Formats: sequence, C-alpha cells, structure tokens
Amino acid sequence: MRQHVNPLSKHFNKVERIPPLSEIYYNPTLPLHIDIGSAAGDFLFDLALENNNWNYLGIEIREKLVKNAKLKVIDKGLQNLYFAFGNANKIFTNLQWKFLISCVRSISFNFPDPWFKKRHIKRRVIQPDFINLLSNSMKKGSLIFIKTDVRELFDFMEFNISTNNNFKVLDNENFIYSSSFNPKKIQTKREKYVINKKLDIFERIYIKI
Repeated sequence: MRQHVNPLSKHFNKVERIPPLSEIYYNPTLPLHIDIGSAAGDFLFDLALENNNWNYLGIEIREKLVKNAKLKVIDKGLQNLYFAFGNANKIFTNLQWKFLISCVRSISFNFPDPWFKKRHIKRRVIQPDFINLLSNSMKKGSLIFIKTDVRELFDFMEFNISTNNNFKVLDNENFIYSSSFNPKKIQTKREKYVINKKLDIFERIYIKI
C-alpha cells in the first residue's frame, strides 16, 4: 500500500543535518549512490550488504521510517549505508548539503508516489526545477535511474528529464550493471510485487553529459 506524505507541507521545510561523508562512511572515497524515497530502506540494505564497493544514502520523507532504518544500520554494523530524513529538494537546495550532489555517482527514483489527482501533480518528486538543480550540480557521467509501474507517471518523469539538455537516455538493455551501484540487479520490494502480479514496469537510465 502506498503511504502518501505531502512533500510541500511546511513540516518538511526543516532540513536534517547530514554529516560530511568522512563522518558517515568507513571509506568516503567510494562512489556514492543516493536513493530518493528509500522508504524503510530494504532495497539499500540488500545493496549495502551485497556490495561493499559503493556507499549508499537513502533519503526518505517519512521520519519514522528513517529512525528505524538508522537503528537497523547500527544493529547490522554497516559502514557503507546512511539514511537522512527530509524532502530531497530541500536538502539539495540547502547550500550546506549541496556537496552531496557534486559527490554522487548515481541517483535512483524507485516507484515514487504517483499522485494521480491533477491538483496533486505538483507534489511529484521529479519536477522541472528539481531536474534543473540536479543537472547544474551533478558531475558529467553521473546517472539517474527511474522506475515505476505507473505509465502516466513514467511519461511525466521522462518528459521532465529528457527536456533538460544536460541529460541523455542510455540503452537499458546494453547497460553494464556490473560497474553500477546495483551490480547484481537487486529488486525492490515493490518491483518484486509488480513482477509477481505480471504487471508492466517502466524504467529508464539517464547520463549527465
């Protein structure tokens, strides 16, 4: 079940302090992947446990999920995984934490809230201003991964990213996952559910040029 949280609420104007990478990770020089809308973090836990060649950061707007995920990180003793609470747009526009985008090698948006009602479309995470922010800050060669089971949402995200001249679509079928943040193509919980129901999944990869 999808649990919607209004990202435009004043409650999310406050930005959580995110420490320097040297304080978060055992090896801060490893490539960094950010998962936006990481929910309970199951996907990132699977990645971090399976692949110690990358650092992972989950950004989630539901504070309780982040608190639980942080406790789980400590319990498992993971040194390549961190979670932050807040609206990703607010975090990335805060000058103090803007370093995150310049450090990131890839960002994923996995099955984000679709916000079906027309008056709620402005609540969707991938908006033109947000993409412009990423395009102006991400390094050349860094990647964006989008994935959803809602065709209309996919078209919306695809349009907002592809109309930015700093991003180019990559061929999914020939993409070399072994060198990516997800070398074993681990699936999210939602992805497993959709596949089990034999529903369509729409996905695309973009590179900053």
